[in-house]
Amino acid sequence: MSTTRTLVRPLDRPGDLGWVVMANAEVYAAEFGWTRDYEELVARIVADYTRLDDPSRHAAWIAELDGRRAGCVFCVPADEETAKLRLLLVHPSARGHGLGARLVEECLNFAREAGYKGMTLWTNDILESARRIYQANGFDLMDEEPHHSFGHDLVGQNWFRPL
Repeated sequence: MSTTRTLVRPLDRPGDLGWVVMANAEVYAAEFGWTRDYEELVARIVADYTRLDDPSRHAAWIAELDGRRAGCVFCVPADEETAKLRLLLVHPSARGHGLGARLVEECLNFAREAGYKGMTLWTNDILESARRIYQANGFDLMDEEPHHSFGHDLVGQNWFRPL
């Protein structure tokens, strides 16, 4: 009987950044029909992350399943007191192993240690699994607003939790 090995590690290896862009684009296109506009947004977020210059205030992680990249999350500053969780993703082939929850926990722990007082995130209401993880980790819905993005009518949501 084989044992599934999971790991959450810092995003620090060649190919990690490119994988984040590719995986997000492919998964959201396959699951929700999102257009290349979403891939462009993810590419901008990743590029902005690479330009941050204080590693004590930002970090990112890759989840692995049996040695393969399977998920990611980023923690970046929203302002001096608030961190922002970005790009939480678990590849469909790796769901059900608790990787999403572990990635969010890693992000929250980092933000606390970095001295942030709260954490915010933006998501869309159709991302139900992610929303369940956020709610389980103490995030509250602050507001929501309809928008047209990625080729679809969506409802964007802002969530927050104190640290």
